[in-house]
Amino acid sequence: MDPTPLREAYRAFLDAARTVAASPTTTVPPPGEWNTDQILAHVSLVSAATITAVSSTASGGVTTYDNRLALDTWTLDRVIALAGGTTGLRERVRHQAEALCALSGPTLSDTELDTPLPALLLSHDTVLVNGPVPLRTLITGLTEVELPGHRAQLLALVAGGERPVDASAACPGSTHASKYRPDMDKLAG
Repeated sequence: MDPTPLREAYRAFLDAARTVAASPTTTVPPPGEWNTDQILAHVSLVSAATITAVSSTASGGVTTYDNRLALDTWTLDRVIALAGGTTGLRERVRHQAEALCALSGPTLSDTELDTPLPALLLSHDTVLVNGPVPLRTLITGLTEVELPGHRAQLLALVAGGERPVDASAACPGSTHASKYRPDMDKLAG
């Protein structure tokens, strides 16, 4: 699996986070959506879960993929505190991106990438996926849906930024739930 698209998706996401940090003013997210730190913490948790799935698969272990912790407000606040705020979160995500790109690149065989993992993916209290998903699909979903959605969400926080069209249909703070399930179906099938 070529890690270049994943690397570029993380780069674009982190560029958006730097844009928000450099902005003299940002907007307050609408009720039910996340602020910058919560978005960064969410992406950090999703990245960590993906790294765990990749590492477990590569080691021959049995693993699952469950994003519920990445949606939990208490967990998001704890990650924000542990990382030391926005700058620490950006660095954490940057290092996780490097690790995931290294692990998911040429180190995994097609057989490993095609390994089905029991997955539970929620968004805005809606089950998007509850069943086996190939590891490759999880990585591709992160690349093509999750990171771009949160990039758009971050840029919407810049004063005067446009709100993503489908923001209301997404998980708290997300912009991709309405697209995620069809994309997962397309990628899995």
